[in-house]
Amino acid sequence: MRKIEQTWRWFGPHDPVSLQDVRQAGAVGIVSALHHIPNGQVWALDEILKRKSEIEAAGLRWSVVESIPVHEDIKKRTGRYREWIENYKISLRNIGAAGIPTVCYNFMPVLDWTRTDLAYVVEDGSEALRFDMTEIAAFDIFILKRQNAAADYAASVLQNAEIWYKNADEIVKNRLTRNIIAGLPGSEETYTVEDFRRTLAEYEGITAGVLQNNLLEFLRDIAPMAEEAGVKLAIHPDDPPFPMFGLPRVVSTAADVEAIYAAYDSPFNGLCFCTGSFGARADNDLPQMFRQLGRRVNFLHLRQVQLEPDGSFFEANHLEGSHDVVEIMREIVREQQCREQPIPMRPDHGHRMLDDLRKTGSNPGYTAIGRLRGLAELRGLEMGIGAFL
Repeated sequence: MRKIEQTWRWFGPHDPVSLQDVRQAGAVGIVSALHHIPNGQVWALDEILKRKSEIEAAGLRWSVVESIPVHEDIKKRTGRYREWIENYKISLRNIGAAGIPTVCYNFMPVLDWTRTDLAYVVEDGSEALRFDMTEIAAFDIFILKRQNAAADYAASVLQNAEIWYKNADEIVKNRLTRNIIAGLPGSEETYTVEDFRRTLAEYEGITAGVLQNNLLEFLRDIAPMAEEAGVKLAIHPDDPPFPMFGLPRVVSTAADVEAIYAAYDSPFNGLCFCTGSFGARADNDLPQMFRQLGRRVNFLHLRQVQLEPDGSFFEANHLEGSHDVVEIMREIVREQQCREQPIPMRPDHGHRMLDDLRKTGSNPGYTAIGRLRGLAELRGLEMGIGAFL
């Protein structure tokens, strides 16, 4: 049986989860990035090799770059976007020269992944990440005060948002604001409320059609260089996969991904199949999506979400939640048997639990023990399915 590659996201030398911890968790590959390099700037080969040497000294390999951030000018095709695209191509060439085979990236405007609660207590007492639609609406309408924001929400959500805002004290409101715009682990930018308003204004007139076209043009520019460098691209879906704060989303459905595949028809232009991101839309059938898109899945993020009727969700344990993870894994294992090289997979996020509840300084969603549990469960599920295929 050909197995997927077990990897682990590591945020560099200051990550409280060490490379030795990662080895003990059972991963063999590292997913990392050079977060100290400003967006748009070239990743120099010596900087890449320095990080790679740190990883290899711990007995691991650097399997995936996540991410080289895409500058906002590229998403809007304004300002110095041509310069940033050329820099991106040089970075891809340098990553290929360093022997790192995969680059994950996203094309979400302004905000990367978004949550409202970073310590939502679930039934067993562990803490999960949560996206609450009521709180998003309250922030959008009453704190951000975005023009015509109320038109984007259902009447029931508006009513609940008004009640929430009236009852919340300043500490709660400030925490919500910080969670949304101050930047979660791996995010590209942080904002104040005023900065956020100004940045949103720069996207006026950029519809979903315009943003999608900008993404496809970007791919046509960079994918040939990625192929030449031997680096497989893996675009991460929107998280969550629906518009927020008036910003469009264009990597949210199977149709979106098929358009991306068609922009540059090559295995080097592929997808990061994130079950949690795609799974935050109730109308996304994840096993069917993998059957449709799996031929060019270059990276896997496996996690689960528990959906709620108003569009809210929280991150469930890896084998639980609203989607059929067994059937998803069955499709992944089948695809892996058709490939010579293993598909890299990391357990995405994890509950804060056990000793990690008493520790400080950990990255939300990226504590050690919750991901260790997820990795162990996913490895067991893969092996169990593989034994009967």
